[in-house]
Amino acid sequence: MERQPGTEWIALELARRDAAGLRRDLRWVDSAQDGWVTLDGRSVLMLCSNNYLGLANHPALREAAMVAARDTGVGAGASRLISGSMRAHRELEERLAAFKGTEAALLFNSGYHANVGIITALVGAGDLILSDELNHASIVDGCRLSRARVHVYRHLDLDRLEDGLRRPARRKLIVTDSVFSMDGDVAPLPEICALAQRYGAMVVVDEAHATGVLGMTGAGAVELHGVRDGVTVQMGTLGKALGCFGAFAAGSRQIVDLLINTARSFIYTTALPPSIVAAAGAALTLIATEPERRARTLARAQRLAAGLRRLGYSVPAGGTPIVPVLLGGAAETMAHCAELLAGDVFVQGIRPPTVPPGTSRLRATTMATHTPADIDHALEAFSRLQAGKQAALA
Repeated sequence: MERQPGTEWIALELARRDAAGLRRDLRWVDSAQDGWVTLDGRSVLMLCSNNYLGLANHPALREAAMVAARDTGVGAGASRLISGSMRAHRELEERLAAFKGTEAALLFNSGYHANVGIITALVGAGDLILSDELNHASIVDGCRLSRARVHVYRHLDLDRLEDGLRRPARRKLIVTDSVFSMDGDVAPLPEICALAQRYGAMVVVDEAHATGVLGMTGAGAVELHGVRDGVTVQMGTLGKALGCFGAFAAGSRQIVDLLINTARSFIYTTALPPSIVAAAGAALTLIATEPERRARTLARAQRLAAGLRRLGYSVPAGGTPIVPVLLGGAAETMAHCAELLAGDVFVQGIRPPTVPPGTSRLRATTMATHTPADIDHALEAFSRLQAGKQAALA
């Protein structure tokens, strides 16, 4: 195909990414999402999915989706404020509010939609956002789009957070992940909420990687730390532990009414399909009735992390299903990813800009459907990789 005028720079940009070891390519999964998947035509252990509870392929979710598609079709037809607000949406929102212990909840089409919509609805020009430096990209973009001043504080550094809170502003908003997606560590939510109370700030907590996994009922880190009353909005996703797609905001009735009226990523987007909404409802039922799934997920993560440390890998403490293996260089990380995949273990390499330069890693994650033997299989592959590395240095 003839190159289009003005696009000469694209080839140079892709070449630059190649040279830096930062170019990304898609891999193709030809099976249902589960503990083992068919990747590029062969069976591999899936050790990098956010399907923490193993629900994406659960029969109850598939059945709920099929029944909803049969009864109410495959599309919502329009945005919620036009004609797309269906009974399934209302029922799931009521269940999500009860799950999160709030007055109301509102569905969004993705975690990205939710964070952008929530942040831009709560603050604007003349306001101040306090954001952890390792917050998800959707939070970063929401902060930018809000036109508020943004104070980025050092990761989990409460002193730096308080320094920012001392600045004058019309409104103040602290926004943080509860579980940080690339490190697997948990924000100090009680201390953050205490600072918010002291300085009159709102608090938004992104529970994407905690919802369904942490807390007595699986409601997340906000439940785990008992800080529901100190959090203005809890954001959660349906596409990780719940095995579906979409997201939600949970808070007071007044907050949800504000989002319905001002969150552009809600107002101007076609509503979630009823089949997905029904499947998410089935996932909530399983979270309530099968708490052992959470326990298995966390136990597998502990087994994996302990085994990796014994092998000499740098694995930060986390206590979540996310087990990062810190390597440093992008090229080394992707070489490790390829070698593990050759041993039927799929652990995706994570490089800048997703993580800061010099902190590239293999981001391993565990699922309730992984067996102890699966984790041992992964550790054997890591052991072979470590032995080969040591032999090359000898």
